[in-house]
Amino acid sequence: MPISPPLNDDHALFLDFDGTLVDIAPSPDRIVVDPALTHALARLSERLGGALAIISGRPIAELDRWLAPLTLPAAGIHGAERRRAAGTVERLPTTALDAIATRAEALAATHPGLRVERKGAAVALHYREAPQWEAACREAITQALAGAPGLQLLDGKMVLEVLPRGVSKGHAIEAFLAEPPFAGRQPLFLGDDVTDEAGFEVVQRLGGVAVKVGPGPTIAAQRIDGAAAVRRWLLAAAHPPKDITHHAASA
Repeated sequence: MPISPPLNDDHALFLDFDGTLVDIAPSPDRIVVDPALTHALARLSERLGGALAIISGRPIAELDRWLAPLTLPAAGIHGAERRRAAGTVERLPTTALDAIATRAEALAATHPGLRVERKGAAVALHYREAPQWEAACREAITQALAGAPGLQLLDGKMVLEVLPRGVSKGHAIEAFLAEPPFAGRQPLFLGDDVTDEAGFEVVQRLGGVAVKVGPGPTIAAQRIDGAAAVRRWLLAAAHPPKDITHHAASA
């Protein structure tokens, strides 16, 4: 089903990364980024006057590595760090996560297939390669959080993530929309995970368009089939028919 309204020059475009721009992989370091995608993102950012940002659970440094040579506005670790369009980066104070990480790593040491990711401002416990340990993961993280009121649990696709309370993709998008070049534009946000729902809520409350990528319950008013469909949509938006015609006539 096509996204409506189509992308226009007055939109502020926000894009999740894993599961939205790239297909989910067995582990975060095994994704594949199509070079055509980075080219399309560069063209679209220029078209939107810079009002295109990546909103991801990954740290910004990882996004930069995967999208090189692009350096886009971005919210990393679900908004615990945010790079403005001007290039300045703000990071929330990190609540001590050592106890959470230690507990998660102890569990992973005795449960094959679990993977712990320390992100600085967050700790993620991945069970994608060992879904049989989901209940054990939840029990361990819940117990560890019992004495940590300043932290919250985000429940993602085959991952449990602990980060400072109050951090969300919705807050990150709202912060971007208060600044140039995003301010005054209609927000359009595409995301696939439960963690994107906070972004959908903000975007729709502000009169924008929220698009759920793939299956699953959502508050988003629109849906697109999956990451491959998102990439096709972005490539088409970056190379509209009139653009293709122009290039053909110039050749």
